[in-house]
Amino acid sequence: MESPIIETNSLTKKYGNVVALDKVNLRIMPGRIGLLGPNGAGKTTLIKCLLQLETMTEGAAHLLGHPIDTEGREARTRVGYAPEIDCHIPGMAGCEYVTYCAELSGLPFDHARQRAHEMLDYVGMGQERYRLIDTYSTGMRQRIKLAQAIVHDPEILFLDEPTNGLDPKGQEQMLQLIHELGTRHGMSVVFSSHLLHEVERVCDQIVIIGKGRVLVHDSLETLRDKRRGSAEVVVAAHHEIVLSAFTGHQWPCETLANGNIKVAHGSETVNPILSVLRLIGITPLEVIPSPNALQEHFIESLKTGEN
Repeated sequence: MESPIIETNSLTKKYGNVVALDKVNLRIMPGRIGLLGPNGAGKTTLIKCLLQLETMTEGAAHLLGHPIDTEGREARTRVGYAPEIDCHIPGMAGCEYVTYCAELSGLPFDHARQRAHEMLDYVGMGQERYRLIDTYSTGMRQRIKLAQAIVHDPEILFLDEPTNGLDPKGQEQMLQLIHELGTRHGMSVVFSSHLLHEVERVCDQIVIIGKGRVLVHDSLETLRDKRRGSAEVVVAAHHEIVLSAFTGHQWPCETLANGNIKVAHGSETVNPILSVLRLIGITPLEVIPSPNALQEHFIESLKTGEN
C-alpha cells in the first residue's frame, strides 16, 4: 500500500500579522500534483516550508514519511527543487553547475559529471552547456534549473512556476518533459502554477490554494466528473426559442458573451439537449459538453475562499 509523500497538520506560516498559510491540512499520495492558485495564494510558501527554507509558525509536516522538523535533512536527499527565481552560481558554465549540484547530492565527481551531461541531454541543452549561465536566455535557464533538480534522481520533484518567461514552444517542451518525468520515469512531481491549462496538461491531482488555505484537494478526474451535466450550445439563430425550451425543462441556462448558450442539463451525455432541439426543429452548429468544467470549478473555489 502506497504511503503519502506529503502530510501536513495545521501547517501555519505568519509574517508578522500576515497569515501566509492558514492551518493547511494535506495528505498527498504519489503522482503528479498541481499546486494551483493565483499569485500570492501561498503556493511558494508551502513548498519552502516543506523544504525548511522557511520555518513553520505552527503545525507539523511530513515529507516522504519524515517529520521535517527532526528529519528534514534525510527527506531532502530524496527531493529535487527548481525554484521560481534563478538559482545558478554566477561565473559557472551550465555543465559545471549541474555537476556541482550532483556532487552536493552525494555523487562522486566522475559519476556526477556523467549524470550531469545525461540530464543536460534530457532537457535539450546542446553546446550551450559549455557557456556561462550568465549569458543564457530565459528558456535555457529554466532548462538548467530542471536539470539540476533531477540530476540525483529524486523521488519527488518540486517545480515552482517552471514555465515563467518561456515562449509558447518553450512552454510546451517544458510541460512535455515534466509529464514524462511523472509518467515514464515514476517521479512524483509537485507542479506549482497559477495557470490552469498547465496544471490540467500535466497533473492527475490538484490542490487549489487561495489566501493561504487549501480550498480543494482531489483528483483531476473527480473534479471533472463533478462538473459534468453542463454544455455549451452553438446555434446560428433563434437563441430566445432555444433558451425558452431549455427553461421549460427546468434547466438553468444563459447566453454567454461569445453567443453560445450555456445549459446545465444534469445528464452525463448531451442526448437530452439534442432531443429538445429536435422537438423545436432547430439544428445546432455544435454542442460542447462541459467545455470549461475545471475552470469553472477553479473560479468557484476561489470565490468560496474569499468568503
